[in-house]
Amino acid sequence: MAEAACKTKQAQSIAERIDGLDWEGASDSLSERGYAVTAPILSSEECATLAALYADESRFRSQIVMERYRFGIGDYKYFANPLPEIVACLRTSAYPHLAKVANEWAQNLGDNRSRFPAEHVAFLRICHKAGQNKPTPLLLHYEAGGYNCLHQDIYGEVAFPLQMVFPLGQQGRDWEGGEFLLVEQQPRAQSKAEVVHADQGQAIIFTTRYRPVRGTRGYYRVNMKHGVSRVHRGRRYTLGIIFHDAK
Repeated sequence: MAEAACKTKQAQSIAERIDGLDWEGASDSLSERGYAVTAPILSSEECATLAALYADESRFRSQIVMERYRFGIGDYKYFANPLPEIVACLRTSAYPHLAKVANEWAQNLGDNRSRFPAEHVAFLRICHKAGQNKPTPLLLHYEAGGYNCLHQDIYGEVAFPLQMVFPLGQQGRDWEGGEFLLVEQQPRAQSKAEVVHADQGQAIIFTTRYRPVRGTRGYYRVNMKHGVSRVHRGRRYTLGIIFHDAK
C-alpha cells in the first residue's frame, strides 16, 4: 500500500521543515561518523500526540516484548497501514535527501546494484516485489530498567542503509539514562562506541548496517549496530523511521 502524501497543513509544514534542514552538513556527518543529529523537526505537541498513539492498539500491526526474544527490556509496536500522516510524511519527505547519500555510498563501495530511486514510493515497490510489504515505522517504549541490545534493523534482502529515530520526550526531564548508542566494528580493530544525544523532536539519522570508510586502498565497509542504554528513571518513548518494509 502506498503511503499517504503530505496533504494537511501540519504535514505540509513537516515536509517544509525536512526540506529546510542542513542536508549537506548531515551528509558530511553521516560519512564521517555514521550518524547526524538534525535541528528540531517535531514540536513538543506533535511528539506528545505520537507518544499517545501507543495506547491505541488499532494503529499497530504487531507488538514486540523485548524480554521474550532477549532483545533487552521494553517493548515496541510497528504501525499498521495506513500510517499516521505525520509518520508517513516524515518517511516520504526525508527519503529523497537520504537516497542521495545512499547512492553515493553505493558508488564508493562499487556496488552498482544498490541504486536507490529518488522517490520513496518507487523504493517501496522494490520492497514489495521482494515480498517485503509490511510497514516498519515503530514506536518504542521503555520504563525504568529498560534497555535495547545492540542490533541492526534488517527485514529481508532489500534494505535501505540509513534510518531515523526521534526522541518524543526530553532526557533529564522525562527520563534519566536511556542514551542512544552506536557501535562501529572496523575490520581487524577493536569496536568503537559512541553515545549520541538529541533533544525532543530532533532526528538522529544513522547507519542501518554499514557505511563506507576510505582506507589506503580505497573504500571498505564498516559494520555498525545501535541500541539504547539502561533507563534509570521515568518513561522513554521514541519514534523510529525505517525506510524499507518487512516480510
